[in-house]
Amino acid sequence: MSQLVIASQLDEDFNEVIRQRLAQTHPDARVIGVPAGIPSDLPADVSVLLARPINVRGYQAPDTAPPGWPYGLRWIQVVSSGIDFYPKWLFNGPPVSTSRGSAAENIAEFTLAAIFAAAKHLPDIWVHDSQWNFTALTPLKGSTLGILGFGAIGRSLAIKAHALGIKVLALRQSQTSFEVEGVDAARDIHELFSRSNHLVLAAPLTEATRHIVDSTVLASAKPGLHLINIARGGLLDHGALLDALDKGRIGLASLDVTEPEPLPDGHPLYAHPRVRLSPHTSAISSNSRNEIADSFLSNLERFLNGVALENQANVQRGY
Repeated sequence: MSQLVIASQLDEDFNEVIRQRLAQTHPDARVIGVPAGIPSDLPADVSVLLARPINVRGYQAPDTAPPGWPYGLRWIQVVSSGIDFYPKWLFNGPPVSTSRGSAAENIAEFTLAAIFAAAKHLPDIWVHDSQWNFTALTPLKGSTLGILGFGAIGRSLAIKAHALGIKVLALRQSQTSFEVEGVDAARDIHELFSRSNHLVLAAPLTEATRHIVDSTVLASAKPGLHLINIARGGLLDHGALLDALDKGRIGLASLDVTEPEPLPDGHPLYAHPRVRLSPHTSAISSNSRNEIADSFLSNLERFLNGVALENQANVQRGY
């Protein structure tokens, strides 16, 4: 077999981790760094591409592939879970797999942190002088967490929430069981919103799920609902959210994702007193280099051994 050459759009410190790991199993393999964005003019000996999101921060890739695509590629792995950040033509050539699940624990922990912050009034209860005022803090035990979408993130979050005595109610596209103890199935999205104290959006963004959380769904919400979005900004109608916040139907929105990203300066979500915005950071951790390497190298062994890839992308599912 000719030398394995991998083109990676990741930062060099990520690539170096992959090189070090490959040196133990495939010492002849090479990892070359290539620019982010539309893959173009890849060397002829590159057979594997590790790709980062393309359609981000307002950029939209052309509807047609660059000349010569897909070059000599035999497999592509993208470093995100969802596939909405990539042009459709990327999925019309060699097999594409995702890094689905690699950041599930990070995102679940972030979601729980947002829930704790809301229930325990953090950081508002910190004191800076001798004028102490006591605030009744909301217990999490016995509350209900709704989860829209139940993949790796939903499973991790449900297990953690159940251990804290939180009731878990979930809704997913498929009819398969949740395979997690203590998770109840909602009949539909309206029941999910009406019964939840905290509700996390963890579904993929597709044509079918764009603005799935609209004014009608928000009108079903249990008064004071804490809505958390760690998936994609396009799942949520921002105008409808602002209206529901102003009317008190939604008590708090913790948003790690928006549409577009970033929101333009002056957008009302920045200044709303019941909105907490973070810059799409829930998946990023100090260990992300190894998490991405784990996902990629596990699939690399499958690719080299002719075994079916894990997390092969499905355009209809959105992941």
